[in-house]
Amino acid sequence: MPVRSSLNIHRRDRKSHATIALAGELDLATAHFVRVVIEDCLGDGIRTVDIDLTLLTFCDISGLNAFLAASRLTTTAGGSLCLRHPSPMLTRLLDLTATGFLLYDRPLVSTSRAAVADDLAARRPTSLAS
Repeated sequence: MPVRSSLNIHRRDRKSHATIALAGELDLATAHFVRVVIEDCLGDGIRTVDIDLTLLTFCDISGLNAFLAASRLTTTAGGSLCLRHPSPMLTRLLDLTATGFLLYDRPLVSTSRAAVADDLAARRPTSLAS
């Protein structure tokens, strides 16, 4: 019996910028799709990627690893990747792993663990609709 994907991906390009909207669940079964869409963007000359998480209902550590790998691929290609509108659950995962600074658009002033936590708290969205 084939496994049905519980993740929908929509890509919108504007010159060298792409917005990728994820809807559904990002887990071990679906995380590889994030890498594929990023590789496709880079192959098409896209260098700035925003990932809209407004409709993402679940993300586990496999999803976080997919975002980190996507960020590394994009950075290696001379571009940037930024997560937009993460849920409180994903924000908490980023807090616990101290990896959020790799996936947000503003650079950190300091790299101390306390500064990372403060910076992530300051960046935490107050509304998912913003």
